Amino acid sequence: MTVTRSIREHLPAPLARTAGAVRRRLRGLRYSYAQLPAFPPVATTRVRMLVGPTNSAGQGHAWAQAAKTLPDVDAVSFSLHRKGQFQFQNDYGVPLAWFGQPRWQRAQQQHVLASYSHVMVESLRPILGSRGYPDAAADIATMLDQGINVSLLFHGSDIRLPSRHAKREQWSPFTPGDELTERLEKQARRHAELIDSLGLPVFVSTVDLLDDVPDAQWLPVAIDPAPWQQAARPLFSGEKPVIAHVPSNAKLKGTEEIDAVLTGLHQSGQIEYRRITGVAHDRMPSVIGDADIVVDQLRIGLYGVAAAEALAAGRIVVSYVGDAVRHRVRSLTGREVPIVEADPDTLGDVVTGLIADRDAAAERAAAGPGFVAELHDGRRSAQALTSWLIAKEIL
Repeated sequence: MTVTRSIREHLPAPLARTAGAVRRRLRGLRYSYAQLPAFPPVATTRVRMLVGPTNSAGQGHAWAQAAKTLPDVDAVSFSLHRKGQFQFQNDYGVPLAWFGQPRWQRAQQQHVLASYSHVMVESLRPILGSRGYPDAAADIATMLDQGINVSLLFHGSDIRLPSRHAKREQWSPFTPGDELTERLEKQARRHAELIDSLGLPVFVSTVDLLDDVPDAQWLPVAIDPAPWQQAARPLFSGEKPVIAHVPSNAKLKGTEEIDAVLTGLHQSGQIEYRRITGVAHDRMPSVIGDADIVVDQLRIGLYGVAAAEALAAGRIVVSYVGDAVRHRVRSLTGREVPIVEADPDTLGDVVTGLIADRDAAAERAAAGPGFVAELHDGRRSAQALTSWLIAKEIL
């Protein structure tokens, strides 16, 4: 028995727990200070873009890849790795525990300020290692002082104002007094104030967010359609129709209502219901491709990455998109969103109708891959970034 262990065993319980916590923290610091992540090499292109630090649903990396298709542009994605969360592909990243540690913070700041001409800050989260700050305002000031061109990107709950959404949407999940609603309301208001004060270019990943940031530009979510298409089996080729739902955010997606309807249909023998949890993203193409119908969400009024992936796989996607989003996509692109509309009141009838007329359902699904290829394979995302990344005088 070591001396330190002997002493620890004779300490009162609270002190022993404190000593253990300090010891674990010191171990973490020794590990963190012993090495730094391998920063990407500095590109020689005129435009050098960095996007981070959330990489939500892998979109930061996807947009970086899209930007690299533009002339004389290189792009890098950076993300914080949170323990217990699936990691999406990125160019470099660090565990959240490193964020704010002085040695890494200095290295990150030096790398960013010396390497990039353009930085897209996701969700107004600090990107230079300033963990003690509630938002990226201080980091943005530092980058602007160095002549870096900065833009802001919002994914959803980071800027969607719950009180506005509740007035607009019948099925909104936001209710006054609810803890999540109040927290998101406070965050959205603070971010809206920062948008106004900073005066920077703003992008949003889904068109519904244009209601919250009217002057923003839509930056379509981007995916690689190939894995989703390759893993997909023919529709309705199994013994029973398979319906999948991925409750990535159960409250916002309306998972309680989805579960109730689909579990009832499953128990009656009409379908096989699969509630997908704990599956790494690189395994999702085969999981989604083995379903016939994917029910995305019933509460928010949008479509995002998960719906685009299921559409790319040629699945029948059912979701609450809403008339406003459909109209806006039609106005911006000339395309109809090929998602079957449903809400908490109609989901059961919609699903049974799709099963009853499988030819019509398959025809709807057949429009999905083309829709994704035109709007969400990264090319339109690159076009959206052009006005920020490439000066008009050289176009």
